[in-house]
Amino acid sequence: MASIEFVRVTKSFDKQEVIKDLDLKIEDGKFTVLVGPSGCGKTTLLRMIAGLDPQTSGSVLINGKDVSRIAPGQRGVAMVFQNYAIYPTMSVRENIEFGLKNNKVGKAERTELVESISRAVGLYDYLDRKPSTLSGGQRQRVALARAMVKKPSVFLMDEPLSNLDAKLRVQMRIELIELHKKLGTTFVYVTHDQVEAMSMADTIVLMNKGVIQQEAPPDRMYRQPSNCFTAQFIGVPPMNIAELGANGVKYGFRPESANLSAEPGDELFSLRGRIATREMLGSETIYQVRSGSGAFMIKCREDLFAVDQEAYVGVPADKLNFFGPDERRIEARDSSYRDYLEALRGQRHG
Repeated sequence: MASIEFVRVTKSFDKQEVIKDLDLKIEDGKFTVLVGPSGCGKTTLLRMIAGLDPQTSGSVLINGKDVSRIAPGQRGVAMVFQNYAIYPTMSVRENIEFGLKNNKVGKAERTELVESISRAVGLYDYLDRKPSTLSGGQRQRVALARAMVKKPSVFLMDEPLSNLDAKLRVQMRIELIELHKKLGTTFVYVTHDQVEAMSMADTIVLMNKGVIQQEAPPDRMYRQPSNCFTAQFIGVPPMNIAELGANGVKYGFRPESANLSAEPGDELFSLRGRIATREMLGSETIYQVRSGSGAFMIKCREDLFAVDQEAYVGVPADKLNFFGPDERRIEARDSSYRDYLEALRGQRHG
């Protein structure tokens, strides 16, 4: 196992800085997920850990040791790619033991390693098969097994599930969580899918344009987003955010934090609007409610309203969020927080 640390790391491509003076510590043995929109710098961080794209300046440390001048193969890390990168002409066994052969590991030890790890990932009965005869999930397990035989201190995974269908992605997420618990190794996982991040991570590092927006466990990032970007990136549908009309402050609330009713309620925030869209998703229904204040997404467990029906949205005070002109979250302990609550209470939305 190993911790990973970035110290004032800058990375440039063709003289354009994509990451500047970044500091980040990834804890030993944790499942850390780097998430963010395409081009935010998350894969660049992963490749710097692996040594595939060294940093322009600053230091990358693995277990406290600066690895800036250490070759990728000597860093004790293993990388699993989006496209599996397995060899189609080799059997599953040959794919898994390929790196061991290159490192001159003896045949008996190779056989023992390959067979024990293939059992761990459910591939033992497929060792003599070619990758073309396997499902997408099985091919992904081959890539994982090939990484595992190296016994790395760090697993690096670059969107490894993005080529799988939705049902298989859910299954593989569970398998990766269980694999991490079994190995106890540091996992660093890159994805643009916030559902993957929320369901798998011990810690999420959310990035945008090369800058860390928030670093926190999934529940804290969801309940206490540090800024508007986090609030609207994490969560499906994202947090509703609108202008308060006071000092550039914005207010926000999660779609499931609102009550939708046919009559006005006694919540601090109250809005009258009309149902614009309705998505019935089985166990829940998502409505878009439009009013003079804008459009708000509301998630309900019951399917009680129809399109074009008038309805009232109510949000309790403890479910409201406020963001300053800099788009950073205003904490409840801030001296101005109550003023913003009162400003919102005083408005009639309709």
